[in-house]
Amino acid sequence: MKILQLNVWMGKVEGNLRRFLENNDFDVICMQEVFASQSREQHLSRLCFDLSQIVKASRLEHIFFSPNWSFDMVGGECSLGNLILSKIPIAETQSEFVHGEYKAHFMLGKDVGNNLNVQIAKLENGLTVVNHHGFWRPDPMGDADSVKAFEKVGNIVSQIDGPLVMCGDLNVIHNSPAMRPLDFLHDLTHEHQIKNTLSGLKYNGEVACDHILVNNFVQANNFTVHPDLVSDHLALSADVELI
Repeated sequence: MKILQLNVWMGKVEGNLRRFLENNDFDVICMQEVFASQSREQHLSRLCFDLSQIVKASRLEHIFFSPNWSFDMVGGECSLGNLILSKIPIAETQSEFVHGEYKAHFMLGKDVGNNLNVQIAKLENGLTVVNHHGFWRPDPMGDADSVKAFEKVGNIVSQIDGPLVMCGDLNVIHNSPAMRPLDFLHDLTHEHQIKNTLSGLKYNGEVACDHILVNNFVQANNFTVHPDLVSDHLALSADVELI
């Protein structure tokens, strides 16, 4: 199975992102910062590469979207959150907040955006996929709040049995104290000595804040950091086998 990890930056780089998904075949996709709307889907799709267009370009039919917050737009509602897409049917889903809670009528620039959920999807083939957008702080080493949030993440993920893949823009580098609750997993970004997972479209520094992690029941091969400019983050992928 080929796994993709990508923070889509709210679908701002529309054409490149569409072509990247259309020209590659992934079995499972984990994304963060995805915009979605049921009441204003057509309107939203004119503004950014939204959930409906991502699904179409990916050609994956099994969808699990977990919003962190929603806002009002032209008389309807739009949401931003995490997305898992899969070629393999999804047997069970779970979404749990580790900081804050889901907030409707979110006000950009006024409300705090660190509402963070851990998204969990168990596939029918036995693989559990975890998707998380980590606690953001300007320093990629994080701070005490980052550690507190990741302790909750580690507690949730450590209770999952069987093969597991965790993906996310975790907003911290591997050496951050916040990553220590996840040390029971293999961080492929760290093991492949990746120094940067940002594209340069927004931030010019080198920060390896995007991660694919696996447990001992998963063999990961062909770990790749894709150079395509599809977001302010670079896409990561790996081929995984269940042991």
